[in-house]
Amino acid sequence: MNVKNDANITHGCVKTEAFTMRYFSFGRGERPLVILPGLSVQSVMGSAQAVAKEYSVMQEEFTVYLFDRREDLPSKYSVYDMAQDTAAAIQTLGLRDVCLFGASQGGMIALCIAINHPELVGKLALGSTSPDADAADSGVLGRWITLAKNGDRLGLYTEFGRAIYPQAVFEMLRGALAAASETVTDGELARFVILAEGTAGFHVSDRLTELKCPVLVLGAADDRVLGEDATGKFIEKLGDRPDFGYYVYDGFGHAAFDTAPDYRNRLYDFFIN
Repeated sequence: MNVKNDANITHGCVKTEAFTMRYFSFGRGERPLVILPGLSVQSVMGSAQAVAKEYSVMQEEFTVYLFDRREDLPSKYSVYDMAQDTAAAIQTLGLRDVCLFGASQGGMIALCIAINHPELVGKLALGSTSPDADAADSGVLGRWITLAKNGDRLGLYTEFGRAIYPQAVFEMLRGALAAASETVTDGELARFVILAEGTAGFHVSDRLTELKCPVLVLGAADDRVLGEDATGKFIEKLGDRPDFGYYVYDGFGHAAFDTAPDYRNRLYDFFIN
């Protein structure tokens, strides 16, 4: 079922025999662009209008699809499982040769899709992500999981914001984060834990050379979630390829994909050319 609202945003749901997955889409271009967001405490499905506004530069040339994680998560759900389900959702919608952008955990999912389903991906952009879960060994992810398991909503949102944003941005958003934490349900906390724990054991650095499409990596020098070396892993494996490019933001932190003012333009330039 698809539902279109006044902002020309279509909310849809992919249903297969194995799972149900929500998505929304916007734009009127012929080229499909798929966005896979990072790990979040609450679903991004309620932020469709804000996302469409942020990606307004894309809307003439692309039809943009943003996929959530599946509904009714199993108790164990790895990044590999997330990628397989998302690839199936993309196939179910009849999309091929897509421009694929994944941020943070969404970038890990995007990597798996591009490696295992090359027919689906024409170009791949990765933001603040890593080909290996050990890049998150700083303990940030573990602290988030512990706070969520303890039901500490305010602590979770506070530590989440402190880790992904520069200090000045975090202080500006502290009140909004605290307010948002009050709306988090027990079910959302349980879902967050499953998704966060699904990153454990992720490792595809030895398969990066299997990528068949052009790749752009956008990293952050001040990434307190993955560490400053995450982008270097891609450079080590793909740096000699003429269809590989990268840029590292300084001073924007892990959530550069939300806060860097030229981020969407960099994506647009990569996907359109």
